[in-house]
Amino acid sequence: MTPHTTLSNQTVPTTPVGRYAPSPTGRMHLGNLYSALLSWLSVRSRGGRWVLRIEDLDPQRSRMEYARLIEDDLVWLGLDWDEGGLDDRGHHGPYSQSRRANIYEDYLNRIIATGYTYPCTCTRADIMATQAPHQSDGRVIYGGRCRPKRMPDFTAHAGIKCATRLYVPDEEILFTDRVYGPQRVNLTHECGDFILRRADGAWAYQLAVVVDDAQMGVNEVVRGSDLLLSTAQQVYLCRLLGFTPPAYAHVPLVCNSEGRRLSKRDLSLNMSELRTRYSARDIIGKLACMAGLIPEPSPCTASELIQLFDWDKVPKSMTVCVE
Repeated sequence: MTPHTTLSNQTVPTTPVGRYAPSPTGRMHLGNLYSALLSWLSVRSRGGRWVLRIEDLDPQRSRMEYARLIEDDLVWLGLDWDEGGLDDRGHHGPYSQSRRANIYEDYLNRIIATGYTYPCTCTRADIMATQAPHQSDGRVIYGGRCRPKRMPDFTAHAGIKCATRLYVPDEEILFTDRVYGPQRVNLTHECGDFILRRADGAWAYQLAVVVDDAQMGVNEVVRGSDLLLSTAQQVYLCRLLGFTPPAYAHVPLVCNSEGRRLSKRDLSLNMSELRTRYSARDIIGKLACMAGLIPEPSPCTASELIQLFDWDKVPKSMTVCVE
């Protein structure tokens, strides 16, 4: 079943609009800053605007104090934003996802009206029991246990907790990443039908991020290489909703000296520790060297790197390690 109905039109803005969308679940680490700096430099080098959006969809882990620290750390590093933040600067707010539920509800209802969604009562344990992890990254592809053979009837599930899952067609999504080049992803075999809203009512990242980027005029997304595959799902949702997908640039994940991907549990490389040991210029210089913008990790400001920025300089590897 391939969607053919578009629901709205979006005018592509001429001004580059990038965004940084951190989750306030802990202090930022060097890997978060790597993506933030490259996103900021990309739009600043072309006279664009930068949006700060707080992705606090997870109520159990998100904390307001972390959101405030994110803003403070960005200001300390010289990464200013033109729109968004906790004060909802701009005309496309609110800029915290926890306050955008009514917007997501509206767009979910539009998608449901197309007939390409269905109620799913599967638990994660159910899915894990029937499908082996995909490739080597631990992903699990939904096997279609709840997928109906005809148009689903949501009223038949009244009173039953169920997720809203989206059909995906057996076709390839094509897009070009600014770092990793042309990509081909088969939605059925590499993604599977995916969740738009969980059984507990929480909004899924894929729907929220597509709606937010479109409504906020974002036309460039810079983020870690671990999200490269999810781009196909987002391009598909953009098509279904009539949005023009943004340009995507996925950047290498930052790993520690032992080769492990950084997490917010790596206290030695998060901002609470880094700010006690290094200046903002030291950190920016280190990140710039890792991004291939300067040959040595010499102290500098973010503004001094604007004229040096070029996507062709950014490493094409999937990871970069902190030395």
